[in-house]
Amino acid sequence: MDAVAPIPQSTGRVTLCEVIAEARRILEQAGIESADQEALWIVEHVLRLPSHHVIADRDRLLSQAELLAARALIRRRVGREPLQYILGTQEFCGLEFTVNPAVLIPRPETELLVEYVLQRISVERQATILDACTGSGCIAVSIARLRPCARVIATDLSNSSLAVARQNAARHAVCERITWLEGDLLEPLVTQALEGCIDVIVSNPPYIAETDWATLQPEVRLFEPRGALVAGPHGTELHERLLREASQYLSPGGALIMEIGAGQARAMRRIVDQMPEYRFHRLVYDEAGLERVVIVERVGA
Repeated sequence: MDAVAPIPQSTGRVTLCEVIAEARRILEQAGIESADQEALWIVEHVLRLPSHHVIADRDRLLSQAELLAARALIRRRVGREPLQYILGTQEFCGLEFTVNPAVLIPRPETELLVEYVLQRISVERQATILDACTGSGCIAVSIARLRPCARVIATDLSNSSLAVARQNAARHAVCERITWLEGDLLEPLVTQALEGCIDVIVSNPPYIAETDWATLQPEVRLFEPRGALVAGPHGTELHERLLREASQYLSPGGALIMEIGAGQARAMRRIVDQMPEYRFHRLVYDEAGLERVVIVERVGA
C-alpha cells in the first residue's frame, strides 16, 4: 500500500463539504474500501448531523473544535480501528447497540441465530432461552424485545462484556427481563436449577482456529477481543464443550443453535453424530453461501 498522506494540521476554517472530501481522500489512501460512506459517517457523528442534512449544509463552516474532532476520528480509522468502536455503535436486528473493545462487533450474519430462535419460539410462548457468550448482548436483547413472554438468560466469561450487555439491555428497555450470569459457557447454570428446563440455547462462540489468527483483517486482529474470536487449534473446541454441557439443561426436543465458521460444518456433523443425546437438525447458510449456523436437537419426546 502506498504511503498515506498525513492528515492536515491546519486549523483554518473549512466547509462541511471540504472536510468530507478530505476524509474520503485520506481513508482511500489508507486502503479503506468504503471510504466514501465512512467519511460521511465520521463527519455526521462529530457534528451530530442527520445524514439528510449533509447536502443542505455542505457550505457550513466547521468550528476549530469540530475540525479537530473530525480529524482525530479520521486518524483513528487510518490506524484501522473499526469504525464501530470509533462511533461507539453497531446496528443489529434493527436496533442500535453500544460497542467498545470489550465486546465483539455484531455481524449481520449473526442475525440468523435470532431468526432461527424466533422460528422455534412463538410470540406468546413462555419459553426459557439462554444466550451463551453474550458479548454485547445483541442476541439476548433482540430476543427479549421480540419474544416478551420468554425468560432470557445470558452468560459471559467477561465482566466487562456483561457491563456493555446490561447497558444495551437498559437502552432497549429489557434489562429487567434478562438474567445476567458471569462465567465460562454454561458453568454459571450449576446453581440455577435449570436441568431439563431450557427450550433453546443459542450461542455465537469463538470459532477461529489459532493458525488463522494472523490472517485476519487488522481491524479484527488488532482491536477486537481475541478471547471472543479464537477457540483453539481447530476452531470447534467451544462448540464441542457447549454440546457436552448443554445436554443436561435442554428440555427434550430443545435446540442448541450455534454460529460456526466457514468449513466447519463437516467437523460439527461428526461431533454431533458421536453424541447419542443429540440429533443433527439443520445447517443454515448465510447470504454469501457460507455455512453459518448449526442447529441440533436434544433427543426426547
